[in-house]
Amino acid sequence: AEREAFLADVRGSIEVAKRLNATRMTVVTGFLDPKVPHDIQTARVIDVMRRAGDIVAPHGIAMVMEPLNTRTNHPGVYMQSIAQGYAIARGVNSPAVKVLADLYHEQIQSGNLMPTLDTCWDEIGYIQFGDNPGRNEPGTGEINYGPIVRHLKAKRYTGVIGMEHGNATAGRAGEDRLVAAYRLIDSADGAA
Repeated sequence: AEREAFLADVRGSIEVAKRLNATRMTVVTGFLDPKVPHDIQTARVIDVMRRAGDIVAPHGIAMVMEPLNTRTNHPGVYMQSIAQGYAIARGVNSPAVKVLADLYHEQIQSGNLMPTLDTCWDEIGYIQFGDNPGRNEPGTGEINYGPIVRHLKAKRYTGVIGMEHGNATAGRAGEDRLVAAYRLIDSADGAA
């Protein structure tokens, strides 16, 4: 019943996505079920995502599955790493089902960001930035975004980079700091 409700939501979201000229729809794959073996849950996620991909593909839309960290923000979620999302996307085997590489969540859960991006590159459909701790703009935490941006440029990434974070400083000063942070990491020598 949950899977059918999810697929109905996907169908219902297509017209909104088209009005917004969206090419990506973010999906969270739900929670772990302690009564169902993990491998069975994986097979079920692959099955439902394959069906969802078949629904959105004719419209030029891709579903991007977002792995979430369980250590700080989302205890009990099923998909917990980019690598796990990669395995699901490979199982689905559709250009309409990819992984959202949220570097904030991945840093908390697994770390090793650039090697993970490289290993999972073929299934990454969207990237989000946010520093850790605090989920604020680059340069406010431990993630060194300058080398990550250079790495993405070297890989010729042309997709969207989402800014899914807050500002460490409120108001206009925070907005100015945010713009400065992105200019710094986009520069050739930026280290933020």
